[in-house]
Amino acid sequence: MPQAAAAQLTTAPNIEAPDDFYEALIEAHQGLSTDQSHAFNARLVLVLANHIGSLPVLREAFAAAARQ
Repeated sequence: MPQAAAAQLTTAPNIEAPDDFYEALIEAHQGLSTDQSHAFNARLVLVLANHIGSLPVLREAFAAAARQ
C-alpha cells in the first residue's frame, strides 16, 4: 500500500472569500449566550479537526494557534 505524502498545515491565506466566512461565523453566533458561543466553538473545532484527520497537522495547528 503506498504511503500518503506527509500533510502539512496550510498557514498562507486559503479561504476563498474571507469576509464572507467571517460574516457567516458571526451569524452562526447570533442569539447565543457566551456559554453557548463557547460550546459552539468547541464543537466547531472538533468537526474541523475530524475533517483534517491528521494528528501531526493538528499538532501544527495547536502550535500555530499558541504563537498568535
